[in-house]
Amino acid sequence: MSPTMTATQVMKAGEFASACAVRVLARGGLVAFPTETVYGLGADGCSGTAVARLYEAKGRPMFNPLIAHVGDSIAAQALAHFNADAQRLADAFWPGALTLVLPKRVDCPVAEFATAGLNTIALRVPSHPVAREMIAAFGGPVAAPSANRSGHVSPTTAQHVLDDLGGRIDLIIDGGATPMGLESTIIACVGEPVLLRLGAVPREAIEAIARIKDAAVAPNDGDDCAPLAPGQLASHYAPRARLRLKAQALHAGEALLAFGSDLPPGAQKAAWMLNLSPRGDLIEAAANLFSHLRTLDASGVETIAVMPVPDAGVGEAINDRLNRAAAPR
Repeated sequence: MSPTMTATQVMKAGEFASACAVRVLARGGLVAFPTETVYGLGADGCSGTAVARLYEAKGRPMFNPLIAHVGDSIAAQALAHFNADAQRLADAFWPGALTLVLPKRVDCPVAEFATAGLNTIALRVPSHPVAREMIAAFGGPVAAPSANRSGHVSPTTAQHVLDDLGGRIDLIIDGGATPMGLESTIIACVGEPVLLRLGAVPREAIEAIARIKDAAVAPNDGDDCAPLAPGQLASHYAPRARLRLKAQALHAGEALLAFGSDLPPGAQKAAWMLNLSPRGDLIEAAANLFSHLRTLDASGVETIAVMPVPDAGVGEAINDRLNRAAAPR
């Protein structure tokens, strides 16, 4: 089924844009807004109809649950049960780039559609001022995956959102480029903490608060293997071009996604080249990852060669995204 086409407005972030966003959400519309991680696509989390429209606009599999964004821990505790580990993680990282998957309360008003029928709910308290202003003014949970077509590279600017979802959503709040550029880290705290998705909060920071184990990646087929949280599918964040990872040299006709100052042989003949961080800074590389992938993909090259990125800190999450982007699809 094709999504309903609509005129998409783009507004600079501010009080007027937030007020407009609240009106759009209240009538069941869709609003893209900046967070500290990537741009999110928001719908009224308590409206099954609004959430269904969100899935339709993104072309997102309906077995893939959404993250509910709320204003603070008190609002989150009204929706889910927190064990001791969850509370410690929330205290340490909220507001911020951490999502917790928790058992839903019996009276949780978030639409079953948003939680994909699971008895758990994914919750986050964002720190970006534009997101916080909008959520506070709306006064309820905002279901919000990344504001892109399902499976595409995540958006870090309003233009990325417009390129993917223009005509499919009602409003885009332009708050500039997102500072972190990677999605939130996701931890399930149903029993012992389980790392469901690497993200902007590095593993070491989580492990300083709670002992965690890793979850298996869900395959790309079948409702029987439905993920517990976003970002668990093996193929995800995918550009059109093929990605060749850990490239030590450049082949003819390839674009180069570089990292650091020590470029591989043939780099000077690259069809296109962008550097995640010429000085080898992993935080800068994370912020540039999705934007650079989109730009190189738009050049029309068949293959993007990607230099090795260290696994330390957020480098682990960068490599997770690159591996998923390079997976067969």
